[in-house]
Amino acid sequence: MNMTVAPSTIKAPRKGRARWIIGACAVVVLGAIALDTKVVKDGEDPSQAAVESFGTTEFPGIAQDVEQRAVEAPELAKAVLTDSTAAGKQYGVGDFAPVIPVHFVGTAEDVRSGIYTIKAQDMPDQIKIRVQTGPAINGTDLRDATGKIQFSQFTNQIDYQNAGASLNQAMKAEILDKVDTANLTGKTVEITGVFKLINPNNWLVTPVRMSVQ
Repeated sequence: MNMTVAPSTIKAPRKGRARWIIGACAVVVLGAIALDTKVVKDGEDPSQAAVESFGTTEFPGIAQDVEQRAVEAPELAKAVLTDSTAAGKQYGVGDFAPVIPVHFVGTAEDVRSGIYTIKAQDMPDQIKIRVQTGPAINGTDLRDATGKIQFSQFTNQIDYQNAGASLNQAMKAEILDKVDTANLTGKTVEITGVFKLINPNNWLVTPVRMSVQ
């Protein structure tokens, strides 16, 4: 008699305990999924939302870093014309086409496709400075400006490129959208920004700060 009752009294608690453990695990898993889930509004592209979020978060720190390291344009021009490779190593970030922070004051002259030529003060004639003002902001100069944003932080090359686009968008919203960029010709501008040192005589600057005097 005892031989038939004993198995029943032992197995029942084990089944109940197993069910309790499975249920608890399910709650933990669902909770983790909920914490890792981003809510996307109807009609919103989740990848685009991620791009915009990255730029908004990271741009202020990049702008601050660039402003702290910015070299006055006449000083930088002298260094670049003397030895562009040495100047890139001294002032820039990156081994190939280093990104250099620069500050200058000058007069906005002709504009083409949102890119103004700037006649900067105390600059040699052989160096041409141009500044991107949109609507399209191209390149990855902002992404590469500090050396702190690395490819290894991203899933793939597309996400890495999107990070650059995100920062360009954030800069445009924070800086350029507050300036009448369509009517800068003839006006004095003060700009802090970055450019890739590819051609020592031609600097295409992406701004992180801009004011019109």
